[in-house]
Amino acid sequence: MLRLTGTIKHIIIINFLVWIATLSFGSYGEPFNSLFALHFPFSKDFEFWQLLTHMFMHASYVPDGLNGFKIYFPHILGNMFMLWMFGSAVEQSLGKRRFLFFYLSAGLGAAIITLGFDFFKYFSILSNLTVDLDLNVIKQILSIDASNGNGYIVSDIFLEKLRPIVEANGIQLTGQDFRTLFELNASGLGFKSMLGASGAMTGVLVAFGMMFPESRLMLIFLPVPIKAKYFIPAIIGLDLFSAITGVSIFSPSNTAYIAHLGGAFCGFIMMWYWKKNQFNQNRWN
Repeated sequence: MLRLTGTIKHIIIINFLVWIATLSFGSYGEPFNSLFALHFPFSKDFEFWQLLTHMFMHASYVPDGLNGFKIYFPHILGNMFMLWMFGSAVEQSLGKRRFLFFYLSAGLGAAIITLGFDFFKYFSILSNLTVDLDLNVIKQILSIDASNGNGYIVSDIFLEKLRPIVEANGIQLTGQDFRTLFELNASGLGFKSMLGASGAMTGVLVAFGMMFPESRLMLIFLPVPIKAKYFIPAIIGLDLFSAITGVSIFSPSNTAYIAHLGGAFCGFIMMWYWKKNQFNQNRWN
């Protein structure tokens, strides 16, 4: 039985306290999600501290059809269980200070790489505009709520809410410009957010695989022991497949696969560097 190491224990406690606070204050996760989940930098809700705080946030509510929302447990339970399972052994080897540095760095790296892809999407869409728009105008357009109440973005609603912004700024739009701005709004960059420890957790998973490659692991639905050096690359490969195709295998469709890959990449780079410099002989404790 793996013992619960000190840093892991405190990370788990912080995550559960934040999750409980999100349930206890506000309405269905607000205002915690607006304040602490990671938003696109041009969103009206973006704050610089979200690069750190998002990795201590987890989904607290999910839609429940006509019943509104229901409390959601799997996100935080899954991440914290994985953190205990794999992080404890990694912390015992790295030491608490280096493990904490590793964990936070993997989470930050995952966030930065995700934002990099978001900016790529943003500029790719805007490249089709025939007019130059001020950043403040772009932010207003990103924040337009054009949903019909059932989760669908409707062009007529978007046009109605776009018109006063265009008129107030004296902007002349072509049909192509309208389609481009509608695509930009529908991309969700203005109102979608990322939260969860998955980026940092994937970095820890990679660290475990590099430090204990011969350890045998099993999935609940596949009770066959597989060595970590095969199992963990396969998990990362599934994330890569889902990121490219948009097809979710074992995770919900709104999973931030780019964040998983970013955390895995940052975790690999740090472990490669430390292993090359024999981190076991230079613990930070």
